[in-house]
Amino acid sequence: MLQRPRRNRKSAVIRDMIQETHLSASNLIFPLFIINGENQKEEVKSMPGIFRYSIDNLLREVESCMNLGLKAFDLFPAVEESLKDKYATESYREGTLYLRAIDAVKKNFPEACVITDVAMDPYSSDGHDGIVENGEILNDETLEVLGKMALAHAQKGADIIAPSDMMDGRIGYLRSVLDDNGFTNVSLMSYTAKYASAYYGPFRDALGSAPKKGDKKTYQMNPANSREALIEAQLDMEEGADFLMVKPGLPYLDVIKLLHDKFDLPIAAYNVSGEYAMLKAAIANGWLSEAVIMETLLSFRRAGATSILTYHAKEVIEKGWLK
Repeated sequence: MLQRPRRNRKSAVIRDMIQETHLSASNLIFPLFIINGENQKEEVKSMPGIFRYSIDNLLREVESCMNLGLKAFDLFPAVEESLKDKYATESYREGTLYLRAIDAVKKNFPEACVITDVAMDPYSSDGHDGIVENGEILNDETLEVLGKMALAHAQKGADIIAPSDMMDGRIGYLRSVLDDNGFTNVSLMSYTAKYASAYYGPFRDALGSAPKKGDKKTYQMNPANSREALIEAQLDMEEGADFLMVKPGLPYLDVIKLLHDKFDLPIAAYNVSGEYAMLKAAIANGWLSEAVIMETLLSFRRAGATSILTYHAKEVIEKGWLK
């Protein structure tokens, strides 16, 4: 045999020499949950090793990550039920938890990249990403609320705003709001292909943001569809998106690959809470080894994701798994 592929696998040095796909701290974005109070750190039961932090402890966690070389963070607020209403007014009220958290992180760590979530569901008494009227999610009326949220985030120093709502036309609307108010340098990371997935359970547990009635299938994508993601991506690109995101990540590697091959914008993958929880459960029970974590993260990179939002971000750096 003239060709023996095993020759290129015979030692660790050679295997590393020809490795095609690489993962570094710069590819990782760490989602962090925020709660009210002082000196609070609560573990999310369905996500072992992941916590909800009050702002003082959030700053300690960000500092710890920055010292490791992990510098990008996506912030998510757990909002008290008493503060929620039909129009998510708590989302842009001056002095609210989320705005104080963005401000605190940027003032203490100006070199950190702060990514913010724009969607109504954490603040909505209905638990949906849009305004609900007679059981219908109103698209165009919701955009005004999202615009107020995005502008408030930009004013507090957000580097990247990530609308996760899946309302039609929201990228163009938010780009106009930001540009008209002088925030032309604030980026938009669009949740371009966000699927109506069963993998979001632990996240909703962490934030208490599940819909009170119905589901999100009229605005989030059908898990059976991939070509539909091309329509969403084309629209987002034309409306001014700077990143295209696929969520969840692991069940939709084909969609990540599809967008990577068709569009020149950076592609982000969200390694969501359910994916994290199932790996952690299998590892805890001895059914899988910890090696599945890096194997999973490399699969996103191999499919074409330049950025990965993952709850494993700090862990893989601390354990020295990145080369």
